[in-house]
Amino acid sequence: MKTVNHWIGGKTVEGASGNFGPVTDPATGEVTTQVALASVEEVDAAVQVAREAFQTWGQSSLAARTKVLFAYRALLDANRDAIAELITAEHGKVHSDALGEVARGLEIVELACGITTQLKGELSTSVSNRVDVAAIRQPLGVVAGITPFNFPAMVPMWMFPLAIACGNTFVLKPSEKDPSAANKLAELAKEAGLPDGVLNVLHGDKVAVDALLAHPDVAAVSFVGSTPIARHIHTTASANGKRVQALGGAKNHMLVLPDADLDAAADAAVSAAYGSAGERCMAISAVVAVGSIGDELVQKIRERAEKIKIGPGNDPTSEMGPLITKAHRDKVASYVHGAAEQGADVVLDGTGYTVDGFEDGHWIGLSLLDNVKTDSDAYRDEIFGPVLCVLRAETYEEGVALINASPFGNGTAIFTRDGGAARRFQLEIQAGMVGVNVPIPVPVGYHSFGGWKDSLFGDHHIYGNDGIHFYTRGKVVTTRWPDPSEAPAGVDLGFPRNH
Repeated sequence: MKTVNHWIGGKTVEGASGNFGPVTDPATGEVTTQVALASVEEVDAAVQVAREAFQTWGQSSLAARTKVLFAYRALLDANRDAIAELITAEHGKVHSDALGEVARGLEIVELACGITTQLKGELSTSVSNRVDVAAIRQPLGVVAGITPFNFPAMVPMWMFPLAIACGNTFVLKPSEKDPSAANKLAELAKEAGLPDGVLNVLHGDKVAVDALLAHPDVAAVSFVGSTPIARHIHTTASANGKRVQALGGAKNHMLVLPDADLDAAADAAVSAAYGSAGERCMAISAVVAVGSIGDELVQKIRERAEKIKIGPGNDPTSEMGPLITKAHRDKVASYVHGAAEQGADVVLDGTGYTVDGFEDGHWIGLSLLDNVKTDSDAYRDEIFGPVLCVLRAETYEEGVALINASPFGNGTAIFTRDGGAARRFQLEIQAGMVGVNVPIPVPVGYHSFGGWKDSLFGDHHIYGNDGIHFYTRGKVVTTRWPDPSEAPAGVDLGFPRNH
């Protein structure tokens, strides 16, 4: 059986703990790989390698860093398909989704290539007599990233390219469910010329995570995952004196007003709810239909959902793949099974879906729940699967109040032709990312990604300007030099005396 080991100091390092985790092909249910799970001692060894590398990398020139990043960008572009194939094999998402993930990660590499502009400081001259003040930003040291299973390439690339461009060294702890993409990213970074020890990949479970959170040589921690774990990461790392950005879960709403183009809204709802099998924190999982349009909108969503082809991710005709694990598949199904008991109308029930020839895969079909109540489990919890809830509201104000009552505030969208309503929504909605006739408002790389409320713990959003500020710290230097004409007697600097 294949073993995925750590990548430390620019080379593969075999796991020494004796503990391994299974990696499953979601389409077949077969365990194809085992991944080494790091001990506390192995975490310390990886951090020390990164710490030693920082002594040189942190002092390297911006020109040297960006030269590596430009080469890295070219290698990632040339290896898109290879990375996507690893994602499909271990996560299960279809190849087109996996390619899209790589493309969004590349955006942040491209942002990192332009770090020279982003790290420019500020200078004020002559604030007093011959006194200048400069503000500069410097790297933190060793920083860590803990990333989720649903985007095994994109989310790491939301972190480490900016971190290393800023002069830090990085220890990445990817999900143990689909670890191979992270190793591939690190191998390509070495091929691009990144010095050994600047980017390290350490595989593990809670033991490794807690060791990173407690390690005195880790200056900052970036995390993307569920809200309970994000809260734990933030609380624990902060208590250990670390800078933390911890992005949590979501329950993203799409408000559809009576004047909206319902065909466009239905297309968007299907794409945003069921793409990547609903396993993304920016998925639309709740549609709020305003006024009398609810029945028509639900019918249009149903017609489109019934046409989605589900199958293995490496089948080019598949539009949606399986879920990551059997346990997760069963948990998602439980929400659909309990929905009717809690007052919802089950318009589509995908829990009995299987694929011929792949009966042991982690399959689930598309589910559509109508007239969902706000106190039901299917609405309150982040399901993280292909389940779309439809709620009804009589007015715009009622719909906004419903959305703002959610403890989550990651992303949200409004569908309308009314510019005034859209403007009000942008200002009144309590969420970090807003789409107007855009169902998944993930910002481009030079704007920052992050939510409000229980969707984010910490002060900084990820990537963009927030990401650069997170991976650096400011320093202000006040300087006063005597005028050369005031040189001590006997020292001639070649400047004329002023009399």
